Amino acid sequence: CIDTINQNQFDALVSFCYNLGPNNLKSSTLLKKVNLNPKDQSIRAEFMKWNKAGGRVLKGLTTRRTAEADLYFK
Repeated sequence: CIDTINQNQFDALVSFCYNLGPNNLKSSTLLKKVNLNPKDQSIRAEFMKWNKAGGRVLKGLTTRRTAEADLYFK
């Protein structure tokens, strides 16, 4: 189903993968939801789950995940 995504969706997922690594993307609920239904609005929340480092929410990661989610749904 991954071939049904558009360029913005692809670019957002590449950014996510580049920053978090392919294994994190591969095992994520984010990718599972994308594969089931790339238009599922709950995918935005999946991006936002990845805004922590050392168990703490970081503003920079929140900004990055927001930008990726915005691009994904643009």
